[in-house]
Amino acid sequence: MSIFPRIIPTAESFYFPGNKIGCILVHGFTGSPKEMRWLGEFLNEKSVTILAPRLAGHATEPGDMQRSNWQDWVASVEDAYHFIRPNVEKLFIIGLSMGGILACVTASYLQFEGLITISTPYEIPKKDWRLRFIRQFALIMPKVEKGQGDWHNLEAEKSHVDYPFQPTRSVAELLDLFVQLQVSLPKLRLPSFHIHSTQDKSVPLIHLQKILENNGSSNKRTLTVHDSGHVVIREPDRFQVFEEIYDFISNQ
Repeated sequence: MSIFPRIIPTAESFYFPGNKIGCILVHGFTGSPKEMRWLGEFLNEKSVTILAPRLAGHATEPGDMQRSNWQDWVASVEDAYHFIRPNVEKLFIIGLSMGGILACVTASYLQFEGLITISTPYEIPKKDWRLRFIRQFALIMPKVEKGQGDWHNLEAEKSHVDYPFQPTRSVAELLDLFVQLQVSLPKLRLPSFHIHSTQDKSVPLIHLQKILENNGSSNKRTLTVHDSGHVVIREPDRFQVFEEIYDFISNQ
């Protein structure tokens, strides 16, 4: 039996110890913790304790993702929460794209001092009739090709780690996760900060408005940037975004 690395190099979970303020950083659908690393390094330089978990089925090979479900992804975040919560006095959760969905869902029942979402969708467009039969399609069409990227930082795009396509069965799980998001948002009562780029072609700006309208918190803050694609925290606007995230954390 041969032994070989299972996790894609540079895509591992990471933990940076710091002070009594902590952040859980949650990556996106088919992505990896590497998406969150520059943000984690910036916050840790400010002495914030950082934990970025690798979601179940991610950053290994697409077959692993096909065998995972949305409950497994939520459990990955819960594991991170129970690891870090005893070691900090204040804990924030920050999610990119699907990671933002997971952040909203878990923030509806776990104890966080604040929630930050980045480029987070509210729903999958309903205009594609195939979505109603997605689980049946998964049997004959196991993968869905990704659309063209909308990166503004081409160097970051070259080093980005994600799966080259979307496992169809995982898209079905994502649909179920959207249901959980829409149930969870009205339950939120914690300070929330929602960040989006006007140039995001993957998740248009209308999703930000829908999340704001349905978030039950009375303490909501937003930031829109204009020189980024979907992965804002690896784009030219990241420096402003990092500073404003730290400001939000520092003032809760």
